[in-house]
Amino acid sequence: MARTRPHYGGALRVEIAGDPWQQPGGIARRLVYDGLTHLDPDGALRPALALTWESDSNNHRWQFRIRSGVHFHDGSPLTSAAVVTSLTASCASDCPWGAVKAVGPLVVFTSDSPMPNLPALLAGDAFLIRFATTGDGNLPVNQGTGPFQVTGFNNGVLTLTANENGWEGRPFVDAMEIRAHRPVREQWLDLGVGRADVVEVPAEQLRQAQQQRLNVLTSPPLVLIALQVAETGALANVKLREAVAAAVDRSALYNVIFQKQGEITASLLPQRLTGYSFLFPTGRDMNKARELRGGLTSGQLTLATESDSAMQLAAQRIALNLREAGFNVQMAPAGANYADLILRKLPLAGTDPAAALEQVMRSAGNPIPVTDATPMNLFKVEQTYLGERKLIPLFDLPLAYARGPRVRDLHLRADGTPDLADASLEDAQ
Repeated sequence: MARTRPHYGGALRVEIAGDPWQQPGGIARRLVYDGLTHLDPDGALRPALALTWESDSNNHRWQFRIRSGVHFHDGSPLTSAAVVTSLTASCASDCPWGAVKAVGPLVVFTSDSPMPNLPALLAGDAFLIRFATTGDGNLPVNQGTGPFQVTGFNNGVLTLTANENGWEGRPFVDAMEIRAHRPVREQWLDLGVGRADVVEVPAEQLRQAQQQRLNVLTSPPLVLIALQVAETGALANVKLREAVAAAVDRSALYNVIFQKQGEITASLLPQRLTGYSFLFPTGRDMNKARELRGGLTSGQLTLATESDSAMQLAAQRIALNLREAGFNVQMAPAGANYADLILRKLPLAGTDPAAALEQVMRSAGNPIPVTDATPMNLFKVEQTYLGERKLIPLFDLPLAYARGPRVRDLHLRADGTPDLADASLEDAQ
């Protein structure tokens, strides 16, 4: 029993290829910040900084009661006013609510439209609660209420220390060291020689990780890879956007680049949430693409994506697909947000399909409320939205991480990121 009981102490070493603060999914965000609500590992909605919530006026008004006795890392008390300030800073326009205000211990949201999915949306990465204070050297520091607080950033290593007075209790490890912008190959080498405890495993390298006998934790498909299409400029004509959708070869991307991980899809939500994903055809139709394009000319198109190597390869393959259909496509610099076509990763979390559908459309820049959660209506909303060809779903991918031999009790959250606050180290004293 003593061997299996979690130990307190030690520093957990994590290596990632990206930015620990990136949104969504930055690994440091949920270690330092909390939301009003959160999703448990099974995707069910649970209280967090809000202890209870209730709606009235047919979901036009919601009130969330803030948990008492919670403090930010600098000792400031969590208040409803601080929550409103944070949410207002996080969402300046196109919010899931019309207005938000503090009333005593309550945070009250109102809207001219029903907001049935608001509690689930507030569990999202964009609405974590924080506020800025002045730290050492008069630099602004974002304070949170999470299980860890920021204590340093040197030579690419972000250092977090345990929050001794956290509302959920103290985490097991004393500190977290997150090394950012580390290539995956170097992460795996460090894991092998004991310099890292938790590293990333990209979906396209899952088979390789298993062959190398890494201890891998894998989520269900939680990331939608989709092609976002500008509806103005060169692709203002919907027939041209339909031609783009028909020309993309999902099977080649899935089999070659992403090594048959996850699922091919042409719908916004995965089959496991709705049961109707198969109704959206995923096959390539080059004849249809050429017919739709016909004599229409789009001029030169630009295609961009993130700096992720697999996404870059996928974007290049998509560019070839489109050239075969008669489009003139050039690659834009990595991370460009002005391109006609952008290959994106959109999060898919939770078990509520209505909330997930609204969230993925919001992530794509289309804040469309989903007020009817019946399967027929969800299908209709998807069908109407996808018919405009502003977003072309391609596949759903899992998230995965490998852990070293001294890490215990590590599991993945509902969004696929590792729940490092609950992990412990076997050799901790």
